[in-house]
Amino acid sequence: MQFNAQSFQIFDKDWALLTAGDPSHYNTMTIAWGGLGTLWGKPVATVYVRHTRYTHAFMERGDFFTVSFYPESARKALALLGKLSGRDCDKVAASGLTPAFLEHGVTFREARATLVCKKIYRQDLDPAAMPDDVRARYYNNDETHTMYVGEVIDIL
Repeated sequence: MQFNAQSFQIFDKDWALLTAGDPSHYNTMTIAWGGLGTLWGKPVATVYVRHTRYTHAFMERGDFFTVSFYPESARKALALLGKLSGRDCDKVAASGLTPAFLEHGVTFREARATLVCKKIYRQDLDPAAMPDDVRARYYNNDETHTMYVGEVIDIL
């Protein structure tokens, strides 16, 4: 087995979209933090959402979410989806991406891969348990993240 720097860049450098809700009411956001692995004998995706993000309420309410990955040609759309809030506008329309409605969630036709995930765990991150430099850099305003772990039930 071979690992390289690209193995760890799928979120951080390439970005992804996290989408939660159902076809009648959903929101998507660009994410750069996440991971793929195994938990409790299941393939999982782990994502992090700040409490203040519009997507957080969708993640709290729903049992499913998608994580989708895109070619470089979609970079501008992902940047826009990370900048605008679905509270204030129809950012999906502004992005030019085409929603694709699934049995358990929403993705976009332009995705090169989509993970359909069933939420199996959530936990608010505790700043007191973080190294001082991390807390100072990311949480100096007490705006923390919730970690969501989803069992990957389908890969499209």
